[in-house]
Amino acid sequence: MPEPASDAPVATELAGRHYRVSDHYDIGREKVREFARAVRNGHPAHHYETDAGKLGYDALVAPPTFSSVIGMTTTKALLNTVLSHYDLSQILQTDQVFELHRPLLAGDRVDLEAEIESIRRVRGNDFVAVRATMVDQHGEVVQTGLATIVVRLDEQVDPDIVRLVEDVVMRDTDAPCATPTLSEIPLERAHIAPDLAVSRRAVTVHTLPKFEDLTVGAELPGASFRLTRGDLVNYAGVSGDTNPIHFSDRAAELAGLPTVVAHGLLTMGLGADFLTAWLGDPTAVESYSVRFAGFVPVFPFDSTAVDFTGRIKSLDPERRTATVLMGATSAGKKLFGRAIAQVQLS
Repeated sequence: MPEPASDAPVATELAGRHYRVSDHYDIGREKVREFARAVRNGHPAHHYETDAGKLGYDALVAPPTFSSVIGMTTTKALLNTVLSHYDLSQILQTDQVFELHRPLLAGDRVDLEAEIESIRRVRGNDFVAVRATMVDQHGEVVQTGLATIVVRLDEQVDPDIVRLVEDVVMRDTDAPCATPTLSEIPLERAHIAPDLAVSRRAVTVHTLPKFEDLTVGAELPGASFRLTRGDLVNYAGVSGDTNPIHFSDRAAELAGLPTVVAHGLLTMGLGADFLTAWLGDPTAVESYSVRFAGFVPVFPFDSTAVDFTGRIKSLDPERRTATVLMGATSAGKKLFGRAIAQVQLS
């Protein structure tokens, strides 16, 4: 691998700028089902309207991490425009935060805004923090997400990886309209003011554990999932995250990995099912954040186990919420550096 060109300029002038994606995102009924299958979120409200109705909603409820699909649109638009000096084949994600003011539903029409919160250089890599704000058809903020990605400048990329990516990655930018465009917007027109119209949950949660039954330090029942190469390819297609380290052995080798590895957001999605299976109500998740610390290797002819644990960190009797610390391991190695969810309880 070539030495990183650490003297390349850092685009710090982009920090603090706000953008609006040119087109909206319509959340389709079958896309909700498709994503739920991809991340093993098995709650019936993701699949059947009658079960969503039992939770107080008249349409399928999207899984807690569904907004990652919409956020991928924002990330690609940024990387194809204002962050175009970065190489698309050399992106890793280190952190992800979801703030769910209300669950996304099939039939929602979502507009996207993005803010580049910061860009900083560490050991030749640029860490870019991007906040995505999702506004529904009523003009209310429904969810926000904060992602930190690590990217390399074009001149830092191994030419072997560039050639490989050209031959194995899905070509989704050949057509001129394949990727939505961005328009910069002034701060006063962005949906981030303290008095913004935030959509709030309009129904009561129906959780299996009751707030009165919980104690600080209590452990959640553990859960385990197994991932195959087929799961990774399916998630890549459903989510739009087509980084070849998730399906190409050669790409993984050039990146210094032992084999193909699972997407961090796929692992995070499995964690959402672990959490909501305990809750019994996926709409009870108010926020969910993960700092990624490891990866899940998935070999060609064997599945890989991913194991989850959790415990109650704190309880808020006034709001009837709990803060849950989550852990994830694979082959005894830690996957999450820090994972926290805040949940509402009956």
